[in-house]
Amino acid sequence: MNARRARLQSRHWLGKTLAGAVLGYTLALAVSGGVALLTPGGFSGEGKVQFNMWMIAPVWATVLGFVFLFRDSLRAWAWLGAANAVAWGVFWGLRAWLQ
Repeated sequence: MNARRARLQSRHWLGKTLAGAVLGYTLALAVSGGVALLTPGGFSGEGKVQFNMWMIAPVWATVLGFVFLFRDSLRAWAWLGAANAVAWGVFWGLRAWLQ
């Protein structure tokens, strides 16, 4: 097992930052929409719209903070892209099933 693994480097920060900003935002939207669908009242309800709106920022910030743990920007884009595909698939599946 002499395979050399790439070390974490700061040279991929721009690609990681863009991945976290763009795909992190869309992931936060999907998570917020899923929570809205799974809680009583659907997308409406007293205080629910505000909660879902304010839930986006912490999810987005968490993704943006953890994106720097990827070894390179390509992995960040790939993993967050896959997470987005799953999250949006679950969201659209829940929406079709519940409505």
